[in-house]
Amino acid sequence: MSSSVEERKIGAIIGSAVADAAGQPLHWNYNLDKLDKIIGSKEDIEFWEPSANPYYCIPTGRQSGYGDQAYVLLESLAACKGLDIKDFSQRTYKFFGPGSEYDNTLNDAYTWKGDLTDSFPIKVPWRHFSIKHFMQQFEKGCSDTGSKSDEQVDCVAKIAPVVAAYAGQRDMLEKVEDVIRVTQNSDTDVAIGLTAARILEFYILNGCTPAEKVIQSVIAQLTDPKRNCPLDLDRALVGFLHQVLASSDRPGREVFRND
Repeated sequence: MSSSVEERKIGAIIGSAVADAAGQPLHWNYNLDKLDKIIGSKEDIEFWEPSANPYYCIPTGRQSGYGDQAYVLLESLAACKGLDIKDFSQRTYKFFGPGSEYDNTLNDAYTWKGDLTDSFPIKVPWRHFSIKHFMQQFEKGCSDTGSKSDEQVDCVAKIAPVVAAYAGQRDMLEKVEDVIRVTQNSDTDVAIGLTAARILEFYILNGCTPAEKVIQSVIAQLTDPKRNCPLDLDRALVGFLHQVLASSDRPGREVFRND
């Protein structure tokens, strides 16, 4: 049975939330050999119990900091009947800021790629580096609140609600860029996020489609000189998408280990 565009918009938002919660208990296990020891030969590893997250431990089924950013965005879009960056910023600060469950001294003191002590994993959600930077800038009253150095996957993980809200509209990419730059004001983040937005929008507007066709369509968009929101880094993203196509018949773990 085919689905409507509106149903696929809802599916994109719900799917993003479910996927985030499903991966949260195994989140940030960077050493694949250690991860293999945890999961063994099991193939169904979604919603893993007990949590094996080395950084933070919260109940299985809950959202990570990525999913919570998407939730705050969805809440703002619904309340404002569209994107309002001021409202989104205020809600982000309130949700992740002082007095929230994200307010934790061990997390605050942790530095990028620092060693984990016996005090980890913490028993509350993890406040991301880009969120920490955003809070500092927001408290100073700065208009530029996004980190220029954080290049983590927040730029992809949180955008489903705004892509769903504006899919098929000419200003969709501009809205996504505005959302990303609130916490990550880097062209690298924006280029990656807009590429992901183009992929998600294709599925929302067209439904189930072979991945190869979707990627080829996005490559065509990124090489169109008249495309919306052009960035110098688009050429690099085209190269990465070609690598995805070339690796499509290889096991994912093999690609991650060797590439």
